[in-house]
Amino acid sequence: MTRTALVLGASGGFGGQVALALQGAGWTVRRYARGTDMTAAARGADLIVNGLNPPAYHDWDRLIPEITTSVLAAGRASGATLLVPGNVYPYGMEPGPWGPDTPHRPVARKGRIRAEMEARYRAAADQGQRTILLRGGDFLLPQAPQMVMNRVILGEVAKGRVTALGDPDALHAYAYLPDMARAAVSLVELGSALPAYADIPFAGHAFTISDLAERITRLSGRTMRVRRFPRWVFTLASPVWELARELREMLYLFDHPHALDPAPLRRWLPDWQDTALDEVIARHLRAHGLI
Repeated sequence: MTRTALVLGASGGFGGQVALALQGAGWTVRRYARGTDMTAAARGADLIVNGLNPPAYHDWDRLIPEITTSVLAAGRASGATLLVPGNVYPYGMEPGPWGPDTPHRPVARKGRIRAEMEARYRAAADQGQRTILLRGGDFLLPQAPQMVMNRVILGEVAKGRVTALGDPDALHAYAYLPDMARAAVSLVELGSALPAYADIPFAGHAFTISDLAERITRLSGRTMRVRRFPRWVFTLASPVWELARELREMLYLFDHPHALDPAPLRRWLPDWQDTALDEVIARHLRAHGLI
C-alpha cells in the first residue's frame, strides 16, 4: 500500500534529507508550500515531517509556537504521525550522555522555547497524537554552506585553519543529516511498536575541534592548526546582526562537553550503523575542494 508523507521545510537540511530518504523507501512525498493551508495539505497523509525552522533564529518566541500549533492541528485533522527533529537546547548544562530521561533544564531562552515546544507535542501524544521526536546535535551536511560546520568551523580550512567557537577540547554532538534521515524513516516504519511519544536521541558523532583538526590533517595530508573564534565579534555585531545576537547565548554548547546516548536508538534499530566519521569528514573536505 502506498504511504504518503507531507514534508514541511523540504528545501531545508532536515526536511530535504528526510524527503529523499522517504522517497528511497517507496513513500509518496508531498512538499508543503509555505503560507498555504497546512491542514488541507496534510489531508490523506500518513506522516507529517516538521522540517520548518525560522532561518537565523528569527523571531523564535513567536514563530516556533505558531509552527507547533499548525503542525498539531494538521496532525489532529489528518491522523498522521508527526516526525519532529529535536535538539539539545532543553538540556542546558546537565551531565551527559543526554537521553530521554535527562531533565529539561535550559539555560538559554531558545532552550526554554524548545522545551515548551516539546511539552506541547508530549501533551498531544497523551491525547492520541503519535509523535516521534528524533533529537540530534549540530547538523552536518557537506553541501549546505549555511551549516555552522561549513560556515564557521571549516570556513578557513583551505588556509590550513579549523575554527573553534569555544574550548577546542570540549566534546560536541553532531548529526550527519543523511544518517539521521535514514534513522528517521526506519523509526517511522516501526509504526505502533513505538510509544505514542517516542523521544529518541540520535547520537551520531561526538568529537572535539582538536580531534577534527587531527583527522583533517591525516585525511588531507595538510597540517591544520586550530584557531579560536574571537567571541567579542558576537557582542560587537549583536545590535545590527541578528544571527550573531542569537548565536551568542548558545556559545555555552561549545564549552560544555556533551554527547547523546546511543542506547535508545539501538534498542529500536539494533542493526543501526552510522557512516564512519572519517568518511563524513572526507565528504566535507571534498565539498571545500580540499581532497
